[in-house]
Amino acid sequence: MSGSDLFSRLAPFIQEYIYRKQWDTLREAQLESARVLFDTPHHLLIASGTASGKTEAAFFPALTELHDRPSSSVGILYIGPLKALINDQFERINELLREGEVPVWHWHGDVAQAEKTKLMQRPCGVLQITPESLEGLLMNRPNAIPALFQDLRYIMIDEVHAFMGADRGIQVISQLNRLERMASCTPRRIGLSATLSDYDTAARWLGAGTPQPVEVVAPAGGRRLKLSVEHFSFPDARNEQEAEHLELAKQNFYNYIYDHTHLKKALIFTNSRSDAELTTLEMRRIAAKREERDVFHIHHGSISAMLREEAEAALRSGSGPAVTAATVTLELGIDLGELERVIQLGAPYSCSSFVQRLGRSGRREDQASEMMFLCAEEEDEEAQLPARMPWMLLRAIAVIELYIRERWVEPIALRHKPVGVLYHQTMSMLKSIGEAEPAELARAVLTLPAFRGIEPEEYKGLLQYLLKTNHIEQTEEGTLMIGLGGEKVVNNFRFYAVFKDDEEHVVYNGSEEIGTITTVPPPGYCFSLAGKLWKVEEVDSRHKAVYVKASRGKVDTLWVGAGGDVHTRVMQKMRQVLEEHTLYPYLAPGAANRLERARRLARESGLLRSPVIPAGGDSLFVLPWAGSKPFRTLERLLKHNLKEQVGLRQVVPMEPYYMVIAGKAGADELLNSIRSELAAAPSPEALLDPDEAPYLGKYDEFVPPELVRRAFATDGLDVTGLSEALSKL
Repeated sequence: MSGSDLFSRLAPFIQEYIYRKQWDTLREAQLESARVLFDTPHHLLIASGTASGKTEAAFFPALTELHDRPSSSVGILYIGPLKALINDQFERINELLREGEVPVWHWHGDVAQAEKTKLMQRPCGVLQITPESLEGLLMNRPNAIPALFQDLRYIMIDEVHAFMGADRGIQVISQLNRLERMASCTPRRIGLSATLSDYDTAARWLGAGTPQPVEVVAPAGGRRLKLSVEHFSFPDARNEQEAEHLELAKQNFYNYIYDHTHLKKALIFTNSRSDAELTTLEMRRIAAKREERDVFHIHHGSISAMLREEAEAALRSGSGPAVTAATVTLELGIDLGELERVIQLGAPYSCSSFVQRLGRSGRREDQASEMMFLCAEEEDEEAQLPARMPWMLLRAIAVIELYIRERWVEPIALRHKPVGVLYHQTMSMLKSIGEAEPAELARAVLTLPAFRGIEPEEYKGLLQYLLKTNHIEQTEEGTLMIGLGGEKVVNNFRFYAVFKDDEEHVVYNGSEEIGTITTVPPPGYCFSLAGKLWKVEEVDSRHKAVYVKASRGKVDTLWVGAGGDVHTRVMQKMRQVLEEHTLYPYLAPGAANRLERARRLARESGLLRSPVIPAGGDSLFVLPWAGSKPFRTLERLLKHNLKEQVGLRQVVPMEPYYMVIAGKAGADELLNSIRSELAAAPSPEALLDPDEAPYLGKYDEFVPPELVRRAFATDGLDVTGLSEALSKL
């Protein structure tokens, strides 16, 4: 389909929109998507880079159909992973529909009830929603679902990679199939992503439970990149003099960030909320010390909606300069306008995250995507050998090399036994239906695509366990309904979400909401939130509120979070970076020097000679160069299968990089024992204690322990991946 052919088929108000935007041509993603949506009945997966026009590629044909043939209910359901992304897309779609007559609604926790009531009274147009709000609709308003969605034409899932492989993705696909059954509709599905490489898995996930095939539109995109990596060493502070050196090194680090951002529109990505808070605090301190403007904002999930929107607006539409420190909340497709610089503090844990963050800059066709990695790591010459490696710097180089040289992005691993979500969807459906025959409930749940790996006997065991624990109860007629124990779980608003969320207290400065914290300090203590310091004046535990006033006190971290998982391919690339002599042109002097010193130490120490090396005394270092899941599998193999066999006294993991082992075994003996054990292909369940049932998800605690155990063995361990990783060393 040519650009002129497509243009002539679009609704008049969309043609006007294109004129207003002064677009000379339509992009490849838009042309190919229009071909699929106009001329076939297929589902569509649009895998195209950031700022490549994916949103318009999906909406132009779909909105044209709603304009030509208005729907008698909501016609397009848009599902986004974040409220901020929905707000952003809501504004963009509103502009697109200014001249059209297709209303757009959005629905999530921050939307006024009056707006939701208007939609319920006259369902039509486009509805933008989060999975959690959709769960609430399906559960609590089942009788409204047919009127809302009986003529639903399209379901759009934005940032599909953010859902796939996670419990939330299982929830979303289950919701779509439930919605189609309840409303008797057969909408087409459109998935959008900027970071997919495994199109087959993504297409299977998107089309799950439907007969239509999924077509993939993936234009070969090329973008100019401008990358740099700098390294900062923080000395270990064992005495007063070293403490002064450490303080000076930290000042140099934060001054460097300040000097490279404060005159620009810039985004500083961190890997945790605590780092975002600390960085913003330090930037504001430097600005005050230099008597310069405070242009700094912060954006993460615990900041109030008002402050998040202020940060987005400053980057998108303000005259600048404006700098925002952010976590994953600004990683996904929110349009932040034309940023001049993106800085990554540390290294992303995945290539997928790197690509998303890189895409925040260079949104104009004539502009390069620019990212500066600033890696600050402790450096202690007296530490254990593996601890002297600059792991963060190696990870930064590895994700850059894998993407820019090979265009590799992590494949999606779909779960086979998501038992926590099985419980969640069982209870949600039972709440929606009211009561159900056991066979009827089993049929409704087990025919959802996500639960094909659950055996009927396993599900029967789950229902019996829920009866025993009073989460469900059986009526005299033999039907099932939610029991008293289940009502406490299901009737809490937190039930809508399948991801883990700690109970939070809302923080107020007077009447202004600042954000939320999960760890509450006692009155008189200080903490950081929204990039400022606060002193606790009062804690209202009953209403989960903390009242504060501005302070100049100390900083405390009020969120505890683990790092992300690392893929085996990234770990093996890190080893290759350490082993080779390649010079990387994007390394700044400090990073190039630190890498050279690490390479020299690796050669002189024999660190790369074997996966198991002597550490002095009865200790060994184990470096499997395997991803997070195989690493955890090896840890269990050592603790459960080999501990007695080779006389191991202690196994201390430093995930996913290395382990410190103490015991009688020598290096060769231990390595041979590991290889022999793996050659015998041990059952993953053999790596767990008989009474052990580790949780993988939020609702696993309500599932029979034997089923949780089986699920962990299936989805939490990777014996094959470990064997393959070690075979390459």
